[in-house]
Amino acid sequence: MPLLGWLAGRSFVKFIGSFDHWLTFALLAFVGGKMIWESFHPEREEKKQTDFTRGWSLLTLSIATSIDALAVGLSFAFLQVNIATACLTFGLTTFLLTIIGFIIGRKVGEFVGKRAELVGGLILIAIGLRILLTHLLG
Repeated sequence: MPLLGWLAGRSFVKFIGSFDHWLTFALLAFVGGKMIWESFHPEREEKKQTDFTRGWSLLTLSIATSIDALAVGLSFAFLQVNIATACLTFGLTTFLLTIIGFIIGRKVGEFVGKRAELVGGLILIAIGLRILLTHLLG
């Protein structure tokens, strides 16, 4: 998915190159803001315990992750990132962190869950701000 996003971005770079930093910031701020919102609204969660490793939950999370990767690949096209290195890094990192996440998640999920979502959202917004400020001030 990052490769498909990168290919799409390379096709559109000449059309949106003058405001790509704003687009990247908007995408990251939207996803980060959504994560922060969800970290403060636990009433929207299902009451029952859900097994995310099976069925519709797994499919839904896979699609959401793929869309996020597509958006990141799109932003990589504007930032002139080496896509082969990025995709290899994505793949290996995702594989390792998924295994580590399953092992650790069962033990500390309840304690860290919403805090991690809040921190992750703040980090995405900070990355978006850094990209925006780099283009505006640099």
